[in-house]
Amino acid sequence: AGTSEEPDDPSPKEFVYGEKDFILPGAGWEGEPGSAPSRFDRALLESWDDRMERGLFRYRLGSLPTRVLPGPLRLVAQLNVQRGTERRPPQPVRSLRQPFDPTSFNFTRLRPGELLLRLRRVAGDRGYPSKPVPLLVAINASPLERGHVLLLPDPSRGLPQALTAPVLLGGLEAALLSAHPGFRLGFNGLGGCASVNHLHLHGLYVSHSLLVEAAPAQTLCPRHRLWLVLRGVPAPAFLFYASCPADLEAVARDVCRAAERIIDTGLAYNVFITRGEPPEGAGVGAGRGLRVLLWARRPSFGSKASEDFNVALCELAGHLPLPAAPLYRDITEQEALRAIHKYLLPEPELLRLGEDLARLL
Repeated sequence: AGTSEEPDDPSPKEFVYGEKDFILPGAGWEGEPGSAPSRFDRALLESWDDRMERGLFRYRLGSLPTRVLPGPLRLVAQLNVQRGTERRPPQPVRSLRQPFDPTSFNFTRLRPGELLLRLRRVAGDRGYPSKPVPLLVAINASPLERGHVLLLPDPSRGLPQALTAPVLLGGLEAALLSAHPGFRLGFNGLGGCASVNHLHLHGLYVSHSLLVEAAPAQTLCPRHRLWLVLRGVPAPAFLFYASCPADLEAVARDVCRAAERIIDTGLAYNVFITRGEPPEGAGVGAGRGLRVLLWARRPSFGSKASEDFNVALCELAGHLPLPAAPLYRDITEQEALRAIHKYLLPEPELLRLGEDLARLL
């Protein structure tokens, strides 16, 4: 591992942004009109590629075999053998409120070269009363895809993996800085397959559309932008929606209040942020905004070595990174859903929780 004194050791670039940098209402897929990368995409991917060339990852990531499984849910399966064999073993999680442990691996131990960008909202920019916290963008050393990064609030604070509104607000803004419709962010809570108990979001580029972007939803609490997506997705989810930047602060606050209530009931949670259609369906309102999906799920504690794949934010959203070629070749939609549904709530329990969240908000 290098030290920060080494002259060729890259340091994170300051990335100062304001509302003028948000890509509204989003861009097309590669080759479509308006699909050029944004200033943020270029800064992230160029520095990410540089670190790959420098050998700072646990493995070299080539193009990954990818196929859409036959079936109505169009699950995207991707073969990534090296992540299955080379990644750092996940930390043991024994509790939904496990405190931060400075003696375990944490993000204060990242090498300087693993840090890419420091995201910071420009001072005095028109916005909301509370500013998002600055976020460090670091490589995920065992990447799922090109551009797979971690977004970290100040690691020296030693915060456990429990989502806070200022951190989520920074993540929502990062989603709007990208012009790539497949740039998604997410959060795995404790008991939701978080592998490091130190506060972080994931960001990654997935070059496939997912049904969670457009599935219709039913209203639970319209004033607080809360809906329930029950059908047509791999895993039913609570949906929060931001139609414009002015909505982001309230959405971040409400998602975190709902997540805290989910933990209070003894359940774990995962969060997924993607460009998407309004909850009422495509063509309603001013085009695509940001969808934030919140899954309440049965906690997963201890080692899951016997299972074919973890059920975390990607899998719940319909993107299946798979560690073995036979599994990738043979898995069916039904088999994948069986693995996912082991962690989900029965529909009556989910609907009761939805009523509780609507009352809370």
